[in-house]
Amino acid sequence: MPQTSSKTLTFVVPAFNMDTYLERCVSSLTANPDSDDIEVLIVDDGSSDGTPELADRLAASKPGIIHVIHQKNKGHGGAVNTGIANAEGMYLKVVDADDWVGAESLKQLMDVMRRQRGASEPIDMFVTDYVYDKVGKKRKHVVKFDNVMEADRRLSWDDLKHFGIAQYMIMHALIFRTEVLRAAQTQLPEHTFYVDFIYAYQPFPWVKSLMYISTPLYHYFIGRDGQSVQTDVMIRRVDQLVRVNRAMVAATPERGNVPDGLYRYMIHFLSIESVVASVFLILSRNPANYQIKRELWEHQRAVSPRIARDVRRQLPSRAINLPGSVGRWIIRMGYHVAENIIGFN
Repeated sequence: MPQTSSKTLTFVVPAFNMDTYLERCVSSLTANPDSDDIEVLIVDDGSSDGTPELADRLAASKPGIIHVIHQKNKGHGGAVNTGIANAEGMYLKVVDADDWVGAESLKQLMDVMRRQRGASEPIDMFVTDYVYDKVGKKRKHVVKFDNVMEADRRLSWDDLKHFGIAQYMIMHALIFRTEVLRAAQTQLPEHTFYVDFIYAYQPFPWVKSLMYISTPLYHYFIGRDGQSVQTDVMIRRVDQLVRVNRAMVAATPERGNVPDGLYRYMIHFLSIESVVASVFLILSRNPANYQIKRELWEHQRAVSPRIARDVRRQLPSRAINLPGSVGRWIIRMGYHVAENIIGFN
Protein backbone atom coordinates (compact mmCIF):
# COMPACT_ATOMS: atom_id res chain seq x y z
CA MET A 1 0.00 0.00 0.00
CA PRO A 2 1.45 3.43 -0.91
CA GLN A 3 2.60 5.57 2.02
CA THR A 4 0.24 8.36 3.09
CA SER A 5 2.30 9.94 5.91
CA SER A 6 4.61 12.81 4.99
CA LYS A 7 7.48 11.10 6.82
CA THR A 8 9.66 8.56 5.06
CA LEU A 9 11.86 7.61 8.03
CA THR A 10 11.50 7.89 11.79
CA PHE A 11 14.63 7.74 13.90
CA VAL A 12 13.75 6.55 17.40
CA VAL A 13 16.38 7.82 19.85
CA PRO A 14 16.12 6.23 23.32
CA ALA A 15 17.83 8.64 25.72
CA PHE A 16 18.56 8.03 29.38
CA ASN A 17 21.00 10.51 30.96
CA MET A 18 22.62 11.25 27.62
CA ASP A 19 23.10 15.02 27.73
CA THR A 20 26.79 14.55 26.82
CA TYR A 21 26.04 12.81 23.52
CA LEU A 22 22.45 13.54 22.49
CA GLU A 23 23.11 16.68 20.45
CA ARG A 24 25.83 14.98 18.38
CA CYS A 25 23.45 12.11 17.64
CA VAL A 26 20.47 14.26 16.68
CA SER A 27 22.59 16.63 14.59
CA SER A 28 23.79 13.69 12.50
CA LEU A 29 20.20 12.61 11.84
CA THR A 30 19.21 16.03 10.50
CA ALA A 31 22.50 17.04 8.86
CA ASN A 32 21.24 16.83 5.28
CA PRO A 33 19.33 19.89 4.04
CA ASP A 34 16.42 17.80 2.69
CA SER A 35 15.26 16.48 6.06
CA ASP A 36 11.58 17.43 5.91
CA ASP A 37 10.46 13.81 5.48
CA ILE A 38 12.58 12.64 8.43
CA GLU A 39 11.17 12.40 11.94
CA VAL A 40 13.49 12.30 14.93
CA LEU A 41 11.59 10.94 17.93
CA ILE A 42 13.60 11.39 21.12
CA VAL A 43 12.28 9.21 23.94
CA ASP A 44 13.52 10.69 27.20
CA ASP A 45 13.40 7.63 29.42
CA GLY A 46 13.13 9.26 32.84
CA SER A 47 16.49 11.03 32.69
CA SER A 48 17.76 12.85 35.80
CA ASP A 49 20.49 14.91 34.10
CA GLY A 50 20.09 17.63 31.48
CA THR A 51 18.68 15.31 28.82
CA PRO A 52 15.01 16.43 29.10
CA GLU A 53 15.84 20.12 28.71
CA LEU A 54 18.31 19.47 25.89
CA ALA A 55 15.80 17.31 24.05
CA ASP A 56 13.18 20.06 24.29
CA ARG A 57 15.67 22.65 22.97
CA LEU A 58 16.56 20.41 20.04
CA ALA A 59 12.87 19.91 19.25
CA ALA A 60 12.27 23.67 19.36
CA SER A 61 15.14 24.21 16.90
CA LYS A 62 13.53 21.98 14.25
CA PRO A 63 9.76 21.97 14.71
CA GLY A 64 7.97 19.36 12.64
CA ILE A 65 11.10 17.22 12.45
CA ILE A 66 12.27 16.61 16.03
CA HIS A 67 9.72 15.48 18.60
CA VAL A 68 10.19 14.52 22.24
CA ILE A 69 8.32 12.09 24.45
CA HIS A 70 9.09 12.24 28.18
CA GLN A 71 8.26 9.08 30.09
CA LYS A 72 9.08 7.43 33.38
CA ASN A 73 12.04 5.10 33.18
CA LYS A 74 11.24 1.83 31.39
CA GLY A 75 14.69 0.87 30.14
CA HIS A 76 15.93 0.68 26.57
CA GLY A 77 13.22 -1.77 25.56
CA GLY A 78 10.48 0.41 26.98
CA ALA A 79 11.83 3.43 25.11
CA VAL A 80 11.92 1.50 21.83
CA ASN A 81 8.34 0.32 22.43
CA THR A 82 7.24 3.93 22.83
CA GLY A 83 9.02 4.84 19.61
CA ILE A 84 7.34 2.06 17.64
CA ALA A 85 3.92 3.06 18.98
CA ASN A 86 4.33 6.75 18.09
CA ALA A 87 6.42 6.74 14.91
CA GLU A 88 4.92 8.48 11.88
CA GLY A 89 7.53 7.40 9.35
CA MET A 90 7.06 4.69 6.75
CA TYR A 91 10.35 3.22 8.01
CA LEU A 92 11.84 3.12 11.48
CA LYS A 93 15.41 2.99 12.71
CA VAL A 94 16.59 2.94 16.32
CA VAL A 95 19.68 5.04 16.99
CA ASP A 96 21.07 5.02 20.51
CA ALA A 97 21.73 8.51 21.85
CA ASP A 98 25.50 8.03 22.11
CA ASP A 99 25.79 6.83 18.50
CA TRP A 100 25.44 8.68 15.20
CA VAL A 101 25.01 8.20 11.45
CA GLY A 102 27.13 9.29 8.51
CA ALA A 103 25.70 12.12 6.39
CA GLU A 104 26.64 10.69 2.99
CA SER A 105 25.33 7.26 3.90
CA LEU A 106 22.07 8.75 5.16
CA LYS A 107 21.58 10.65 1.90
CA GLN A 108 22.18 7.47 -0.07
CA LEU A 109 19.70 5.54 2.07
CA MET A 110 17.01 8.23 1.89
CA ASP A 111 17.23 8.36 -1.92
CA VAL A 112 16.42 4.64 -2.02
CA MET A 113 13.70 4.78 0.64
CA ARG A 114 11.86 7.64 -1.02
CA ARG A 115 11.42 5.52 -4.12
CA GLN A 116 9.46 3.03 -1.98
CA ARG A 117 6.78 5.53 -1.01
CA GLY A 118 4.56 4.88 -4.00
CA ALA A 119 5.26 1.15 -4.23
CA SER A 120 2.37 -1.29 -3.92
CA GLU A 121 4.71 -3.79 -2.20
CA PRO A 122 7.45 -1.74 -0.55
CA ILE A 123 10.63 -3.26 0.82
CA ASP A 124 10.05 -4.52 4.37
CA MET A 125 13.60 -4.16 5.71
CA PHE A 126 16.81 -2.42 4.72
CA VAL A 127 20.24 -3.62 5.81
CA THR A 128 23.30 -1.35 5.93
CA ASP A 129 26.88 -1.69 7.11
CA TYR A 130 27.93 -0.29 10.48
CA VAL A 131 31.13 0.85 12.17
CA TYR A 132 32.58 -0.06 15.56
CA ASP A 133 33.76 3.42 16.56
CA LYS A 134 35.82 2.52 19.61
CA VAL A 135 37.29 5.14 21.94
CA GLY A 136 41.04 5.51 21.35
CA LYS A 137 41.13 3.13 18.39
CA LYS A 138 42.30 4.79 15.15
CA ARG A 139 41.40 1.91 12.85
CA LYS A 140 37.66 1.41 12.89
CA HIS A 141 36.17 -2.02 12.26
CA VAL A 142 33.44 -1.90 9.60
CA VAL A 143 30.91 -4.74 9.54
CA LYS A 144 29.82 -5.41 5.97
CA PHE A 145 27.34 -7.82 4.41
CA ASP A 146 28.44 -7.83 0.78
CA ASN A 147 29.53 -11.46 1.09
CA VAL A 148 26.04 -12.66 1.97
CA MET A 149 23.66 -10.44 0.01
CA GLU A 150 23.69 -8.56 -3.26
CA ALA A 151 23.36 -4.80 -2.90
CA ASP A 152 20.67 -2.54 -4.33
CA ARG A 153 18.09 -5.12 -5.32
CA ARG A 154 14.97 -6.64 -3.83
CA LEU A 155 15.83 -9.85 -1.98
CA SER A 156 13.98 -12.68 -0.29
CA TRP A 157 15.39 -14.66 2.62
CA ASP A 158 16.23 -17.50 0.27
CA ASP A 159 18.48 -15.17 -1.74
CA LEU A 160 20.86 -14.79 1.21
CA LYS A 161 24.09 -16.75 1.27
CA HIS A 162 25.52 -18.37 4.38
CA PHE A 163 26.67 -15.92 7.05
CA GLY A 164 30.15 -16.16 8.51
CA ILE A 165 30.69 -17.91 11.81
CA ALA A 166 30.41 -14.68 13.84
CA GLN A 167 28.51 -12.55 11.31
CA TYR A 168 24.98 -11.41 12.02
CA MET A 169 22.65 -8.45 11.59
CA ILE A 170 22.42 -6.47 14.81
CA MET A 171 19.99 -3.64 15.46
CA HIS A 172 22.45 -1.08 14.13
CA ALA A 173 22.32 -2.66 10.67
CA LEU A 174 18.52 -2.70 10.34
CA ILE A 175 15.75 -0.38 9.21
CA PHE A 176 12.26 -1.91 9.37
CA ARG A 177 9.10 -0.80 7.66
CA THR A 178 7.11 0.48 10.62
CA GLU A 179 4.01 -1.54 9.77
CA VAL A 180 6.10 -4.73 9.85
CA LEU A 181 7.08 -4.06 13.47
CA ARG A 182 3.46 -3.37 14.35
CA ALA A 183 2.18 -6.46 12.54
CA ALA A 184 4.79 -8.53 14.39
CA GLN A 185 3.59 -6.95 17.66
CA THR A 186 7.22 -6.28 18.53
CA GLN A 187 7.26 -5.52 22.23
CA LEU A 188 10.59 -5.55 24.04
CA PRO A 189 10.96 -6.39 27.73
CA GLU A 190 11.21 -3.33 29.96
CA HIS A 191 14.10 -2.79 32.39
CA THR A 192 16.16 -5.39 30.56
CA PHE A 193 19.56 -4.95 28.94
CA TYR A 194 20.58 -6.36 25.54
CA VAL A 195 17.05 -6.35 24.13
CA ASP A 196 18.56 -5.24 20.80
CA PHE A 197 19.11 -8.98 20.20
CA ILE A 198 15.33 -9.47 20.33
CA TYR A 199 14.65 -6.43 18.16
CA ALA A 200 16.98 -7.82 15.48
CA TYR A 201 15.29 -11.23 15.57
CA GLN A 202 11.63 -11.41 16.60
CA PRO A 203 10.14 -9.41 13.64
CA PHE A 204 11.92 -11.41 10.94
CA PRO A 205 9.09 -13.86 10.11
CA TRP A 206 7.00 -10.81 9.09
CA VAL A 207 9.74 -9.54 6.75
CA LYS A 208 9.03 -10.80 3.23
CA SER A 209 11.49 -8.61 1.30
CA LEU A 210 14.76 -6.90 2.12
CA MET A 211 17.39 -4.77 0.45
CA TYR A 212 21.06 -4.30 1.28
CA ILE A 213 22.59 -0.84 0.88
CA SER A 214 26.37 -1.15 1.00
CA THR A 215 27.26 1.94 3.00
CA PRO A 216 28.58 2.44 6.57
CA LEU A 217 25.51 4.25 7.90
CA TYR A 218 25.66 3.60 11.63
CA HIS A 219 28.55 4.54 13.91
CA TYR A 220 28.43 2.40 17.05
CA PHE A 221 30.30 4.32 19.77
CA ILE A 222 31.89 1.88 22.19
CA GLY A 223 34.54 1.89 24.88
CA ARG A 224 33.19 4.65 27.13
CA ASP A 225 33.15 3.93 30.87
CA GLY A 226 30.06 2.19 32.21
CA GLN A 227 28.77 1.14 28.80
CA SER A 228 26.51 -1.92 28.87
CA VAL A 229 28.73 -3.85 26.43
CA GLN A 230 31.92 -3.56 28.47
CA THR A 231 33.15 -7.00 29.49
CA ASP A 232 32.91 -6.49 33.25
CA VAL A 233 29.44 -4.97 32.90
CA MET A 234 28.22 -7.85 30.75
CA ILE A 235 29.50 -10.36 33.30
CA ARG A 236 27.52 -8.59 36.06
CA ARG A 237 24.42 -8.54 33.87
CA VAL A 238 24.74 -12.01 32.42
CA ASP A 239 21.31 -12.90 33.81
CA GLN A 240 19.92 -10.38 31.32
CA LEU A 241 21.55 -12.24 28.44
CA VAL A 242 19.95 -15.45 29.67
CA ARG A 243 16.54 -13.74 29.82
CA VAL A 244 17.00 -12.42 26.28
CA ASN A 245 17.96 -15.90 25.10
CA ARG A 246 14.70 -17.32 26.40
CA ALA A 247 12.75 -14.62 24.57
CA MET A 248 14.60 -15.45 21.35
CA VAL A 249 13.91 -19.16 21.75
CA ALA A 250 10.22 -18.38 22.19
CA ALA A 251 10.29 -16.29 18.99
CA THR A 252 11.97 -18.96 16.87
CA PRO A 253 9.62 -20.55 14.30
CA GLU A 254 9.71 -24.26 13.63
CA ARG A 255 11.35 -25.37 10.42
CA GLY A 256 8.88 -25.39 7.54
CA ASN A 257 6.83 -22.48 8.89
CA VAL A 258 9.10 -19.84 7.33
CA PRO A 259 11.37 -19.77 4.25
CA ASP A 260 14.39 -22.05 4.57
CA GLY A 261 16.77 -19.10 4.25
CA LEU A 262 15.12 -17.33 7.15
CA TYR A 263 15.08 -20.42 9.37
CA ARG A 264 18.75 -21.03 8.60
CA TYR A 265 19.64 -17.46 9.54
CA MET A 266 17.56 -17.43 12.73
CA ILE A 267 19.18 -20.67 13.91
CA HIS A 268 22.58 -19.12 13.13
CA PHE A 269 21.76 -15.97 15.10
CA LEU A 270 20.20 -17.88 18.01
CA SER A 271 23.37 -19.94 18.19
CA ILE A 272 25.47 -16.77 18.35
CA GLU A 273 23.41 -15.22 21.16
CA SER A 274 23.46 -18.52 23.04
CA VAL A 275 27.23 -18.56 22.71
CA VAL A 276 27.51 -14.93 23.84
CA ALA A 277 25.48 -15.65 26.97
CA SER A 278 27.51 -18.80 27.61
CA VAL A 279 30.82 -16.96 27.19
CA PHE A 280 29.98 -14.44 29.89
CA LEU A 281 28.69 -17.15 32.18
CA ILE A 282 32.10 -18.79 31.76
CA LEU A 283 34.02 -15.53 32.11
CA SER A 284 32.34 -14.96 35.46
CA ARG A 285 34.31 -17.90 36.91
CA ASN A 286 31.30 -18.59 39.10
CA PRO A 287 30.40 -22.31 39.40
CA ALA A 288 26.75 -21.39 39.87
CA ASN A 289 26.84 -19.74 36.44
CA TYR A 290 28.24 -22.89 34.89
CA GLN A 291 25.02 -24.59 35.99
CA ILE A 292 22.97 -21.73 34.51
CA LYS A 293 24.81 -22.28 31.23
CA ARG A 294 23.77 -25.93 31.22
CA GLU A 295 20.19 -24.93 31.97
CA LEU A 296 20.22 -22.43 29.07
CA TRP A 297 20.93 -25.20 26.57
CA GLU A 298 18.53 -27.63 28.29
CA HIS A 299 15.74 -25.03 28.09
CA GLN A 300 16.07 -24.89 24.30
CA ARG A 301 15.64 -28.67 24.13
CA ALA A 302 12.57 -28.49 26.37
CA VAL A 303 10.93 -25.86 24.12
CA SER A 304 11.75 -27.54 20.81
CA PRO A 305 14.00 -30.58 20.35
CA ARG A 306 14.33 -29.78 16.62
CA ILE A 307 15.36 -26.17 17.14
CA ALA A 308 17.73 -27.15 19.94
CA ARG A 309 19.34 -29.81 17.76
CA ASP A 310 19.82 -27.39 14.87
CA VAL A 311 21.33 -24.76 17.17
CA ARG A 312 23.71 -27.28 18.76
CA ARG A 313 24.93 -28.34 15.30
CA GLN A 314 26.35 -24.85 14.66
CA LEU A 315 30.13 -24.71 15.02
CA PRO A 316 30.10 -21.93 17.70
CA SER A 317 27.59 -23.95 19.74
CA ARG A 318 29.79 -27.01 19.59
CA ALA A 319 32.84 -24.98 20.61
CA ILE A 320 31.15 -23.32 23.59
CA ASN A 321 30.15 -26.68 25.00
CA LEU A 322 33.65 -28.08 25.24
CA PRO A 323 33.66 -30.02 28.52
CA GLY A 324 35.32 -29.26 31.84
CA SER A 325 37.84 -26.70 33.03
CA VAL A 326 40.01 -27.09 29.94
CA GLY A 327 37.05 -26.24 27.73
CA ARG A 328 36.30 -23.14 29.82
CA TRP A 329 39.97 -22.06 29.61
CA ILE A 330 39.89 -22.33 25.80
CA ILE A 331 36.71 -20.22 25.69
CA ARG A 332 38.27 -17.49 27.88
CA MET A 333 41.41 -17.34 25.72
CA GLY A 334 39.37 -17.26 22.53
CA TYR A 335 37.26 -14.40 23.82
CA HIS A 336 40.24 -12.22 24.72
CA VAL A 337 41.90 -12.85 21.36
CA ALA A 338 38.72 -11.88 19.49
CA GLU A 339 38.23 -8.78 21.63
CA ASN A 340 41.76 -7.57 20.93
CA ILE A 341 41.43 -8.13 17.18
CA ILE A 342 37.95 -6.69 16.64
CA GLY A 343 37.65 -4.36 19.62
CA PHE A 344 33.94 -5.03 20.08
CA ASN A 345 33.90 -4.17 23.81
